[in-house]
Amino acid sequence: MRVLHIITGLGIGGAEQQLRLLLRHLPTDSDVITLTNPGAVAEGITADGVRVRDLAMAGNRDLGALPRLARLVRQGRYDLVHTHLYRACLYGRFAARLAGVRPIVATEHSLGASQIEGRPLSAGARALYLAGERLGTATVAVSDTVARRLERWGVPRDRIHVVPNGIEVGRFAFDAVARRATRDRLGLPLDAFVVGGVGRLTRGKRFDTLVRAVAQLPSARLLLVGDGPERAGLGRLADELGAAGRILLHGACEDPPRVPPPVPPADGAPCPAGGGPDLPSLLAAMDVFVSTSPDESFGLAVVEALAAGLPVLHVTCPALHDLPPEAAPGARRISGSVAGLAADLRPFQDACHARAHESWQEAGRHRLSVPPAALHYDISHSAEQLMTVYENAVRGPVAAIREVSCP
Repeated sequence: MRVLHIITGLGIGGAEQQLRLLLRHLPTDSDVITLTNPGAVAEGITADGVRVRDLAMAGNRDLGALPRLARLVRQGRYDLVHTHLYRACLYGRFAARLAGVRPIVATEHSLGASQIEGRPLSAGARALYLAGERLGTATVAVSDTVARRLERWGVPRDRIHVVPNGIEVGRFAFDAVARRATRDRLGLPLDAFVVGGVGRLTRGKRFDTLVRAVAQLPSARLLLVGDGPERAGLGRLADELGAAGRILLHGACEDPPRVPPPVPPADGAPCPAGGGPDLPSLLAAMDVFVSTSPDESFGLAVVEALAAGLPVLHVTCPALHDLPPEAAPGARRISGSVAGLAADLRPFQDACHARAHESWQEAGRHRLSVPPAALHYDISHSAEQLMTVYENAVRGPVAAIREVSCP
């Protein structure tokens, strides 16, 4: 099956990196077109052997991009077009129709209760979304929560298919050597209590709450992985609270990296230079993971943290809400207030201090087992489910067309 993926941009972000992971597991002949911003994820997809083209769209109202996109779709002779993110879903569906491609699948990656892709929802945005959605064949929701939101918006239930986000679970297995090497590289003492967070640094993620809570714990450190418009403001806040030396804003982390990180030595020697730590190594350096965002579509970072054996505190996580509580015994929902979060973190800090005398090799004894929730969201399962959606879109319901082989 020849599939064209159209996405708004390919800088480092959850939807963008999820597309790359899916491409590594889908048994399709795939190409990718990015409307704009062919960033680090575009380079990663290319390194994986998939062709990426940049449409160089000038902005949301660059209507001249539509015929250019339709021409590329027509030239590719694709069996199916799969669109990702709001702008690409609008332009991609129209372009596919103009090019004569009828099977069109769109994934809704980031529809919150009151925002879409971090922007406040409006009546106009909703109306335009629904108009474009009717041009497609199927709409994929990354969680049951998003599926319910789409249905409330007016998308027919029989057009909605839940295909959850996924992770390569085995990559996140805890590694004590990587923990030591990463802490060494980042200047984090081996016996320090390190709180972690991962995500785009936007106001809606409420990372300021995490900075304020850690600032109330004088011996705690914060390792925040991500980038975005709030980065400078979070740095100023840490400085105002007198905690700048304990707040580490690491920046965005491409995952999986195009170039594997250097292999850390196992004998306690300094980590070799060149290349930064990957996401599993950064998670290995943490002692507890916190998600302060009050409005999520899935909560991929939480699932990754669970796969790394970390205890997790989260304000909301649809990926876990859609499963029974016993699927993630190491995760706990919290209120998200500064005082409440500081109080929630103190028992973890005390436990970390109690084992400060242990060697770095013993760190793995205190990691949690990989819970059923992480295994449930393995990317291979997501790829299988998405292939069923593709087959239904191209050939009709699989159950109705499946051929039965006779001996």
